[in-house]
Amino acid sequence: MAHISYLRPASAYERRLLAYDRLGSRGRARRPIVPIAIGLALVAALVAAGIVVSTSSASVTADGPGLAAVGMPIGGGTLGRVTVTTGPHGAQVPVVVRANEVWPRKPLPAGQRVSIVAIVKRPGWISWLGGSTERVTLGTVTPSAQLRSRFLTLSNGAPLRVAFDKPVRTVTYGTVGAVRRRVLASAQDSITLPRPGRAGSVMVAGAPRTWERAIAVPVSWFPAGLARASAVANPNPGARLTPDEPITLTFSQPVTSVLGKNHPAITAGTGSWKVLSSHVISFQPSGSGYGLGATVKLGLPAGVALVGATNDARGARATWRVPPGSIVRLHQLLAQLGYLPVTFHYAGKPPASTPQAQLAAAVNPPKGTFTWRYPNIPAALRSDWSPTASGVVTKGAIMAFEANQGLISSSYASPFTDGVATPAVWRALIKAATANQRSTFGYTFVTVSEGSPETETTWHDGKVVVHGLVNTGISSAPTAQGTFPTFTHLRVTTMSGTNPDGSHYSDPGIPYTSYFNGGDALHGFIRASYGFPQSLGCVEMPFS
Repeated sequence: MAHISYLRPASAYERRLLAYDRLGSRGRARRPIVPIAIGLALVAALVAAGIVVSTSSASVTADGPGLAAVGMPIGGGTLGRVTVTTGPHGAQVPVVVRANEVWPRKPLPAGQRVSIVAIVKRPGWISWLGGSTERVTLGTVTPSAQLRSRFLTLSNGAPLRVAFDKPVRTVTYGTVGAVRRRVLASAQDSITLPRPGRAGSVMVAGAPRTWERAIAVPVSWFPAGLARASAVANPNPGARLTPDEPITLTFSQPVTSVLGKNHPAITAGTGSWKVLSSHVISFQPSGSGYGLGATVKLGLPAGVALVGATNDARGARATWRVPPGSIVRLHQLLAQLGYLPVTFHYAGKPPASTPQAQLAAAVNPPKGTFTWRYPNIPAALRSDWSPTASGVVTKGAIMAFEANQGLISSSYASPFTDGVATPAVWRALIKAATANQRSTFGYTFVTVSEGSPETETTWHDGKVVVHGLVNTGISSAPTAQGTFPTFTHLRVTTMSGTNPDGSHYSDPGIPYTSYFNGGDALHGFIRASYGFPQSLGCVEMPFS
């Protein structure tokens, strides 16, 4: 079937539309749409990239060898100001930045909490979209390493090797006050240290970073097969102790299993035992400590061996010696309290009036000068005095101090004033200095002349208070020559002894007796006359 249309011919305008439609059916008419689509896709991609870049963030982590590492966002950036603080008051930690790594300028303690704030600057081409700067923060704790064991049992010749729970880059070891620090070439989880003896203790610490400072703790080692339990002491038995130095015992087994509830007895001074850990106890002196010049003794029960001590079936016995106080400091204190004819002047600030400060000064005396208290010092007294050496003047001052402090018997039969600076004397002297308990006697010096006639001159606190005739010993019982301190003063006593012919005498009611040089004394005695030798060695004075 055919369809025939008898329409009018198409106009020129219609023919152009028809031609355009035919070309479009073959795809030529859609060319303008392709560039538009591509452009739209590019715009979309740029928008997506901008969103990614603008939402990307910088980061700060505790990775790497430094304190922290700062990661840059996508699109890059530069690290601006970095602030690190620590402690409850936000103390600032000086740092330096190297290749986006934050390093402390000074060592930090291991295991310390720090806060890090970093400012990252974005590049200009993206700053309009995500902001010009970004603030990133991190709260972290500096890494730490712990010793796997602090109590080691080692066979003879075995190395002293300590192990840590994580690799360390620095190791600190040594004794208290004398530790050294080593930076290792690479991280290690154990290290060999010098072993100075069969047993002992050493302070050890390890830190995972080169810029860290770890607190050293004692590591003790014991010889194998020594006893059912062994111990090391610090200081070692036989060593010298300072007056207030603790004695620490470290046991190879828990203290309670070795000693039970009974702690060792200390023979000198006062103090108490403190439990430092399951294996460690320490004796802490109190007050004036063990005493200057004291011998300190300690014992452990049978079956416990103390390295460096005397060990037998009865147990272990250890001894330490406290050095005596300085003779210079002894003179300083005696002068300060009025027991010497000199005065001491400190070059700087005097020691504090505390037992601890006074003990320290007794060992290391402060600087200063001595001057005479009076202008008319007797020549013999002046020649007998030395600020740096102990002599008769020192001995007399100690005797006077003992008497003033009640460290003397009232009878000649049992005198306690020996003039020796014993631990008890030092304790009393430091206590008196702390309380400023000055002498109540003043200073007296008696000069006896065996000329013709024999006389005595009593000088007291810068003045001659007595001068008169006396009697000294006969040729068969002469009075000793020299300068002597008096160690006992008696208001009235009975004097007895043996005459040159072998007979005995006993004279009651002898007044004003001051003993010096053993049985010799300065005392009152009734004679028909005075001024020539008549006694059996004493110096006899008239009295009424």
